[in-house]
Amino acid sequence: MHHDAGTGLWLVSRHQDIRRVLLDPATFRPDNAQHAVTPLPVAVLRVLARAGFQLPPALANNGTDSHPGLRRVVTRFFNARRVAAAVPVIERLAGELLEPSRARIDADGEDDLFTSFAQVLPCRVLMELLDIRDVDPATLIRWSDASLELFWGRPALDRQLDLAEQAGEFHQWLTSTVRTGQATADSFLGALARHRLPDGTPLDPQTAVAACFFVFIAGQSTTGQLIATVLRRALIEPGLWPRVAREKEAAGAWVEEVLRREPPVTTWRRVVARPVELGGVKLPTEARLLLMLMGSGSDPEVFTDPERMCPHRANIRHHLAFGTGRHRCPGASLARTEAAVALRAAARSLPKARLVEGAEGAPMLGLLSFRAPLRVAVADG
Repeated sequence: MHHDAGTGLWLVSRHQDIRRVLLDPATFRPDNAQHAVTPLPVAVLRVLARAGFQLPPALANNGTDSHPGLRRVVTRFFNARRVAAAVPVIERLAGELLEPSRARIDADGEDDLFTSFAQVLPCRVLMELLDIRDVDPATLIRWSDASLELFWGRPALDRQLDLAEQAGEFHQWLTSTVRTGQATADSFLGALARHRLPDGTPLDPQTAVAACFFVFIAGQSTTGQLIATVLRRALIEPGLWPRVAREKEAAGAWVEEVLRREPPVTTWRRVVARPVELGGVKLPTEARLLLMLMGSGSDPEVFTDPERMCPHRANIRHHLAFGTGRHRCPGASLARTEAAVALRAAARSLPKARLVEGAEGAPMLGLLSFRAPLRVAVADG
């Protein structure tokens, strides 16, 4: 436990303390999970207001009794059965994206697997699984990334204004999509339209939009960040690239170790609802916590030799990259599967791939809660 005077946040890094916080949402509430890291000035708030932007509690920041029902709607579309059925779709889309990458390497000598593959694959998969057809992947990616930076970054005012415009466009598109009522009954949007709150009233459009906002960002940006990290780390690890191409279980095991050591969601926030002691420190009501998810993956009390990448360790899934408890990431199974399929497909399609010289120092996304390489440049070895 460490109090950061600059931000006013209590940093929580021990695995057992973070786990305790996540398993007790009544004491450690999620209300501040999506608060803007950089305060939004009036000019930015006006841009959002003109777009009708509002995000009532829905999923990650919802500590009310409406959360369990909404979560069930989401998890129904990302459960293990549906994810297993989606594997052929993921494999097909991965092949479609890697074919032009192969051609670019042949023609130009290199290709950036972040922008051409890792970033695009989860967006394409999500669009197919949720039956989204009226927008192109590049636009969805731009909107999602802009929203992440606006709420979890530290942009200057001019940048905030630009990001707010894009987040507003995103929200307007989601609102239009939710309100049209044209979604099929068995679709994600159709399920939200049929959902009833605990008091029996229909789910209001604003909360449905907030749920979609969270699902689209988590399903796109954070999964793309995971794939980029998995690819980069696999290319660095001696002998791993050919192994994941030929050994069926190797890719999934590698994904778990990357999730433990370098998860795309590095931190998450909570606020204390009542005076409580945590990690030997007495915390007052309203104390704000920053849970160091990435650091907890290196806790020596949980993981033997934590600095070493060991894909076949016995407790490989004991990391907290997806959280735990009531607010555990509902898309965890899909993210794991997409990352493993992406790694296996890339290693098979580009068997001689190597990081281009200097790529080890690739630019990194550095938001409060999100970290990943923004470039995975590869060439033939």
